[in-house]
Amino acid sequence: MRRLGSALLCLSLLVGCGPTSPSEPSTPSEQPTTEVPANQDASLTLTNVDVAPECQGILTFANTAAPGTLDAYLPSDLVLNLVSSRSTAPFATLAQLSAVHLMGPVRLTQLESGARANGLINSSCVGILDELAVSTDDAAAVVSLVNTVSSSALYAILPYAWNGATNLLALRPFTSVQAISNTSGIGAVSLRNLRNAANLGYALEVLVSSVNALPEGNWTVKMDLAFDIQSVMNGEYGNDRLAYAQCFGIDPATFPNNRFTNRPNLADATEVHNYVSSAANTYAYQGQIPTSVINDGLDDLDARTAGGTFKGCHIGYNDGPWAGIQVHFFVNATTGFRILTVQHWVE
Repeated sequence: MRRLGSALLCLSLLVGCGPTSPSEPSTPSEQPTTEVPANQDASLTLTNVDVAPECQGILTFANTAAPGTLDAYLPSDLVLNLVSSRSTAPFATLAQLSAVHLMGPVRLTQLESGARANGLINSSCVGILDELAVSTDDAAAVVSLVNTVSSSALYAILPYAWNGATNLLALRPFTSVQAISNTSGIGAVSLRNLRNAANLGYALEVLVSSVNALPEGNWTVKMDLAFDIQSVMNGEYGNDRLAYAQCFGIDPATFPNNRFTNRPNLADATEVHNYVSSAANTYAYQGQIPTSVINDGLDDLDARTAGGTFKGCHIGYNDGPWAGIQVHFFVNATTGFRILTVQHWVE
């Protein structure tokens, strides 16, 4: 799991993720596992997509099935909407399918049934759970992760679903990904985070949680992997003393004022690495986070961003005469992976 031993040990010592020890649910093992899951050599979904390769037949069915065939599985008015949407552009993601008017979780499951009945998917595709089409290999990896990961690491993987993480810890071991999906507090974002962590590693989440757990000082850094672009541009981390705002790949119509500018070129993986590394290494210099945790997190970041192009913004605020705020965020133009750093300094 990508040299996570030192990162997880640090996280258990540094990060108060979730409940404190007295109220934290008891688990079979609180120590990070270094064992390789039995399905490690299986075909896993190694990109942040919402349809596993084994489940692509669901999209094929939605894109190619005749209206009469679709009528056997979906209401006629939804079929009309679906056919109209695909005539403009074929569906490439489950999110695009979900956006079709009248399409909801039940209808997606019915569409999946049609794909299965017509031989476009087989038992290697578990099906659609929480807006994620999961393969059997992905499912096994998620179950293995949830059953063996330390509590502190699980809270790092699910930073916005602490109740869900607590419930998983209390209810494990699990035998199916369906049971994990049905756990209270686990939704679409949480299940996707678990799938990505199981397949791609989670050293980046450990780094982000380690950074965010540190107390504020004269130079404070925060990171986020699940932010809203518009909220950030509207001043979520700043105030009305905007110093500069340079964006790239962002629709100018969404700019909150005319001081925002757009440069012509998107960011690449190197630019993303440099800004995140600069923010994280603030604490390496101060000795507050071990270098191994930072290096493992940056390696994980590099693996997730390799070859990608990114939209985003660099925003600066003057927070009084002797203080400032720097905000940098990047969003992969294809996969939607995102990361944000905020640095607040006071002299």
